[in-house]
Amino acid sequence: MDQQERIQLDGAANNLRVLIASMVEKAKSGHPGGAMGASDFINTLFAKYLVYDPEDPQWIARDRFFLDPGHMSTMLYGVLAFSGKFTPEELAQFRQWGSVTPGHPELDVNRGIENSSGPLGQGHAMAVGCAIAERFLVARFGEAACGHKTYAFISDGGIQEEISQGAGRLAGHLGLNNLIMFYDSNKVQLSTTTDAVTDEDTAAKYRAWGWNVIDIDGNDCAAIAAAIEAAQEEEHRPTLIIGHTIMAKGAVRPDGTSLEGAVSTHGQPLTSAGADLEATIRGLGGDPAKPFEIRESTRALYATRAEQLHKTVAERRAAAKAWADANPEAAKTLQDYIDGKLPQIEYDGIEFKANEASRNASAKVLGLLAQTVDNMIVSSADLANSDKTDGYLKQTRAFARGDFGGKFLQSGVAELTMAAAINGIALHGGCIGACGTFFVFSDYIKPALRMSALMELPVKYIFTHDAFRVGEDGPTHQPVEQEAQIRLMELLDNFGGRQSTLVLRPADSAETAVAWKMAMDNKECPTVLILSRQNLEDLPAADNDRRKAAYGAQRGGYTVIEAENPELVLVANGSEVALAVHAAEALAEEGRRVRVVSVPSVGLFLRQDKEYRDSVLTPNVPRYGITAGLPAALYPLMRGTAKWDIFGLEHFGASAPYKILDEKFGFTDANVLANIVEFIED
Repeated sequence: MDQQERIQLDGAANNLRVLIASMVEKAKSGHPGGAMGASDFINTLFAKYLVYDPEDPQWIARDRFFLDPGHMSTMLYGVLAFSGKFTPEELAQFRQWGSVTPGHPELDVNRGIENSSGPLGQGHAMAVGCAIAERFLVARFGEAACGHKTYAFISDGGIQEEISQGAGRLAGHLGLNNLIMFYDSNKVQLSTTTDAVTDEDTAAKYRAWGWNVIDIDGNDCAAIAAAIEAAQEEEHRPTLIIGHTIMAKGAVRPDGTSLEGAVSTHGQPLTSAGADLEATIRGLGGDPAKPFEIRESTRALYATRAEQLHKTVAERRAAAKAWADANPEAAKTLQDYIDGKLPQIEYDGIEFKANEASRNASAKVLGLLAQTVDNMIVSSADLANSDKTDGYLKQTRAFARGDFGGKFLQSGVAELTMAAAINGIALHGGCIGACGTFFVFSDYIKPALRMSALMELPVKYIFTHDAFRVGEDGPTHQPVEQEAQIRLMELLDNFGGRQSTLVLRPADSAETAVAWKMAMDNKECPTVLILSRQNLEDLPAADNDRRKAAYGAQRGGYTVIEAENPELVLVANGSEVALAVHAAEALAEEGRRVRVVSVPSVGLFLRQDKEYRDSVLTPNVPRYGITAGLPAALYPLMRGTAKWDIFGLEHFGASAPYKILDEKFGFTDANVLANIVEFIED
């Protein structure tokens, strides 16, 4: 790197520092210190190495940049402003209502933001998933068609989050040489210095996981450039660039002394931390009267990069076109993947055994999907033979170092890592992601599922062992409160009225097939499938066509047993629908008019038009709900009638065979019927 280029890069990095400090100062909140310290890396990356098409932000072969510490968003907004994605006026609206520059970045590929970030650790785990997706597609179509690098940025906080262990292990184990991560090691965190909380050898840790580790001065643009180039040449390992940076680089106090490295600069405006902002801006080569200025030298640097990108992108697109011309069928397939097109899937052709567990029914659907949907990646947290995602695995093979020809990711016992990586797979594009574990461990996954919902990613979550009927494993493994928790997600809207999460708890094999169809057709948000360990009784159908009747689940809820002018409506989902059917049949023998309703998705049902909802849950007719979890899971379905009750579980489970637990907890035909009769007679 010659002296002139170094001067240009250093000048642009200082320009970025001024923008960062000014954004936070104007908003009167934010995190300037770390972003100022890391400006050299992100500026060097974007000004020299990150390959993207300025005219086509969605280009499948673009390099990806995943920001882990979302509180350093000003750094990303600023460098994207240099690239023409944001205006100075938009930077000045940082953290304001309706702004395109929120406090933490929100997914917006057209503006260069590849992931929503905020919860530390998840961003770089998403990058691992993205890198997996790239290797998956390259294994099928080649480097010329879709090859690229994935860059990640992580901070001291992200390194400390437990998810970093899973992400580091997984990336090293798979040999993701297309993944390059910069660790911004400034030795300062929000409330203290890092040496107050850890003294681990980060470099040794990542080397032990099989990473290529490069240790540099993270404020030296020449050292950064050399490290990136070395990482790009690495053929077998992911690379961690440990950049030792200076917190709040360039910040000075009113007396002229340095404020660099101060903990106080992490989470508040520089002036609140004791800095002289005008002196800081002048010291960084800026004009305090023009805090949001993009300097001419910076514009020239990025204009040069735009010219380079035009040439680089043209060369790569020409190579991709040559490949497509030589492989037209494969090119069409790749485009179908990118466009999210699904092949015809014959769900009705799946043969189920009578009265089988919904996890087993799911396994058969997954087996069909493995044979039909070639761009679907399924993962399990070391439970494939229990959550029955092995129905998919049996039709393919797991990824291994240097071999991404299969379609299954063995994540190991790392549920949160797995889910965040699947989010990254979905973010990459061209792939469908699904992951499975026990429902009780959805507690581990919830932070990533929430990010799926916020980013509107159509990830499929497969949760089995859905109730206390896990039995002998005891209360630690029996999800009692989890359904109520997860159903809160399906009641949430994203802005625009879109459902944030589709939650489905099917009542039998026929509903399970429909639930999977709904999951695969859903491209707007994550889908949660809640499946049973124990066998479920096949539900009746008035016309003896249970498979056809089960399609009523596509509206969230539907009538399983009809009764003219019902005097009572029984409401349930999953295994409890059969209990409701038995009770209705017994009451019918006594001349009672009882309707049975299955509601596998509470949120979807509540979004149906009022006429349909009223046709299923007739207003002012008493309702009685049955659930194997907290009664709160069914509360939203009780609105519209004055008289209702719910039979559920309001305590933790216990260790015993599940049939014994059914008796002890009252989930028997006789006890449920007795409770319903008491409700009617009350």
